[in-house]
Amino acid sequence: MAKEVLFVQGAGEGAHDRWDSELVASLKRELGDGYVVRYPRMPSEDDASYAAWKAALVSEFNSLEEDAILVGHSLGGTILIHALAEQRQKPTFGGLFVIAAPFIGEGGWASDDIDGRNDVSAGFPPGVPVYFYHGADDDVVPTTHVHLYSKAIPHAVVRTFEHRDHQFNNDMSDVARDIRSVG
Repeated sequence: MAKEVLFVQGAGEGAHDRWDSELVASLKRELGDGYVVRYPRMPSEDDASYAAWKAALVSEFNSLEEDAILVGHSLGGTILIHALAEQRQKPTFGGLFVIAAPFIGEGGWASDDIDGRNDVSAGFPPGVPVYFYHGADDDVVPTTHVHLYSKAIPHAVVRTFEHRDHQFNNDMSDVARDIRSVG
């Protein structure tokens, strides 16, 4: 049976079809036949609302198989982290992989929509692998954000890559390798 992967897109006009679809295509190629990648369209991608995206994610969580892999890009990764941290009934998942996510809170970005939390890992089930990825050439989210996440989630593995941009140069080979290593 194929392992299930949920990919949460980033925000912005055209993010689902023009931008993150390339990341998903790369991830599918790199993971191969043993994985099924789900790529739902998030509501109002050009004007992302935390409440609307969280509701969509909770619905997705409820339909995932146990030990599914969660992947989030950019603001989708940020919302994924915060939605998981706030869940009362924790979904069981096999790993969290976040690419180029802005950190909301002290030292990161302010948000009227998302409360800054430095304790996001308190909401994760124990023992779940967490990986963060960031490109040194990201001109959308500064690299400092991935280091803020490493402080907020001390057990996370943080990988930074030279010559990778916000879209990770549409190369998900490193992410796929880590996904295969945990599941």
